[in-house]
Amino acid sequence: MGRYIDEILQPGEKVLYSTNAHWMFYLPAIGAWTVVVVLLILSRLVTVDGLVLVCLAAAAVVAVAAVYWTIRAWFHRLTTETDVTNLRVVHKTGFITRKTFEMSLDKVESVDVYQSIMGRILNYGDVTIQGVGEGRQKIATIASPLAFRSAITAR
Repeated sequence: MGRYIDEILQPGEKVLYSTNAHWMFYLPAIGAWTVVVVLLILSRLVTVDGLVLVCLAAAAVVAVAAVYWTIRAWFHRLTTETDVTNLRVVHKTGFITRKTFEMSLDKVESVDVYQSIMGRILNYGDVTIQGVGEGRQKIATIASPLAFRSAITAR
C-alpha cells in the first residue's frame, strides 16, 4: 500500500512536510498490556488456587482487549496521512471508506493549534485550518502540531 500523497502529486509539486496521527493512540493498549503483566505477576504471587485462576482469566480477557486496541491504533496510524506540499495541504483518513481534504496554501487564512497539557508534554495536538472561501478543517491529534503549522505558514 503506497502513500496517498505520492499518488496525487501534481507535476512540479513537492512534499515539504509530513506528519501522522500521534502515537498516543496506543495509550489504551499500553495501559491494558500493563494490567495484563500485573495480573500475570499477581497470579504467580498468590497461593490460593482459585485466586490464581481468577487472575489468569482476567489477564486473558484484558489481553484480548489489549490486542484489539493495539491493532486499532496501528491501523489508524497506518491509514492517516497529513502532508504539506509547496502548493497545498492534504489530509487523508481511512482505508475502505476514505475521507480526504485538500486546501491550496493560497487559500489558507489562519492555522490554529490546540494542545492540552498532556499534548504539550507528549507533543501532539489538534490543528484547525481556516480557509478563505474554503471553510474550516480540523485535524485531530497529530504529532508535532507546531511544526506542521510552521510548514503551512512559512512560505
